[in-house]
Amino acid sequence: MTSGYIKGRGAQHHTVNKFLEHRSELRDDFLNHCALEGDEPQNTKTDFIPTFPKTIVNKVTSPDIGMGYSLNPYQGCEHGCVYCYARNSHEYWGYNAGLDFEQKILVKKNAPELLENHLKKKSWKAHTIILSGNTDCYQPIEKKLKITRELLQLFLKYKHPVGIITKNALIRRDMDILQELAKDNLIHVSISITSLNESTRRILEPRTATIAKRLETVQGLSNIGVPVNVMMAPIIPAINSHEILPLVKEVAKRGAVSVGYTIVRLNGSIGRCLLNGSRKHFRTGLKKCCIK
Repeated sequence: MTSGYIKGRGAQHHTVNKFLEHRSELRDDFLNHCALEGDEPQNTKTDFIPTFPKTIVNKVTSPDIGMGYSLNPYQGCEHGCVYCYARNSHEYWGYNAGLDFEQKILVKKNAPELLENHLKKKSWKAHTIILSGNTDCYQPIEKKLKITRELLQLFLKYKHPVGIITKNALIRRDMDILQELAKDNLIHVSISITSLNESTRRILEPRTATIAKRLETVQGLSNIGVPVNVMMAPIIPAINSHEILPLVKEVAKRGAVSVGYTIVRLNGSIGRCLLNGSRKHFRTGLKKCCIK
């Protein structure tokens, strides 16, 4: 293992926040709460910051994303996937896309109240709302806070269609609600599985469920009538691109009804996160475990 590697974290440094480049224009007390590029990590603990937004359902207008509306109970994600496309969005909140993204988690505690208010609007026409359009609604803190479970209870109460994207086996906790939703064809789930190689998973996605647990989750959900799509996302050349067909074969055996994929994107700060991590770990770790 390369010296200086931060175990359990995907990003290995603080990237620059493009909105904080003009440091002289910012108040000192604000900067004290924001790590800037070049800063050494002071600790590896995760901070959970309560937030109270005014709205919770987001209309998605991007033509290349297959969803109309999304809902994210958390901003930032402790899973720490080094390639995550959502990292760049953390800069809008005054944090960086590197370590801050997985150490500064904004918790939308009033999400259930906001969702119910939204569903009760006379102007609202039912349309599938996707949980986790940006960050995982089943990241580790959900086990304690149960915000996602409360949201699912509301979808069931109002018989409203909902979709879920996750890579955490914690979703199995809510199989009782999901099964009821499935009876009225109101639910579909996408389980993200990037690799069948556990060593690769630990490097790319340090705080996610194991591959074995995710495969069990695909089968468990399928067994109770919940339609499951598997997202092989992202495909990274020379890292997991050779696993496409074996993965499709494996998840098909587990009952997945479809498979989707995306190619890794290195826009914004994501490229720096991935490359910095590769210098510290991939060069030694992935070379041994999966590059042939």
